[in-house]
Amino acid sequence: MRFMQRAVRALTVGAGLGVAAYLVSAGIAWRRFGNVKNPADEECDPLLDQFMPIYEISERHHILIAASSELTFSAACEMDLNQSGLIASIFRARELILRARPSGEHRHGPLLAQMKALGWSVLAESRDREIVMGAVTQPWMADAVFRAVPPDQFAAFREPGYVKIAWSLRADPIAPGASIARTETRVITCDPDSHDKFRRYWSFLSPGIVIIRKIALRMVKHEAERCAQRPTLQ
Repeated sequence: MRFMQRAVRALTVGAGLGVAAYLVSAGIAWRRFGNVKNPADEECDPLLDQFMPIYEISERHHILIAASSELTFSAACEMDLNQSGLIASIFRARELILRARPSGEHRHGPLLAQMKALGWSVLAESRDREIVMGAVTQPWMADAVFRAVPPDQFAAFREPGYVKIAWSLRADPIAPGASIARTETRVITCDPDSHDKFRRYWSFLSPGIVIIRKIALRMVKHEAERCAQRPTLQ
């Protein structure tokens, strides 16, 4: 009985600390909204700049991988986010928080194919090196819909009530058999009302979004390095 009491107390304290950490992270996201840091030289992305040179949110993440840039880029494009139980749980938590219609079991499949099925479009790509995707949406809605915009119209899109989102997957070679996987997500709102709605949404849900990015890069690293270690047939 004493052991059970201690276990319950430990779980309660752990849950409390987790909630506190989440709220702190949400508060930081609220204060920092709209104050983006300039990218370091190696983070600059001319391809992404073509479609969103000015933005209110930028999430940049990277990871060092012991595999060629070609293998790394392929692993990034083909990864299945729903293979991660934690990512699937975060998606489910969003549904519960926003009272979205239950989607049932999340479908599995390559990332790019899944994103295109949701409504994202390819804005630009550099073969075996980088891809930029974009959409306009109202992410604060329970059942958000992603709407594709032609690449030549994306930068000028300003329809009130929407936010524009552009994100990239990139693999930078740094040495034979070594590369850096990078992902960057940029967001800009189209009017004051969408600015206010998205700020509330982002502040509350961005901690989970950041976790997804970090887990995804670890998945890319695992798969690319596994492929790099396969013996080649002579």
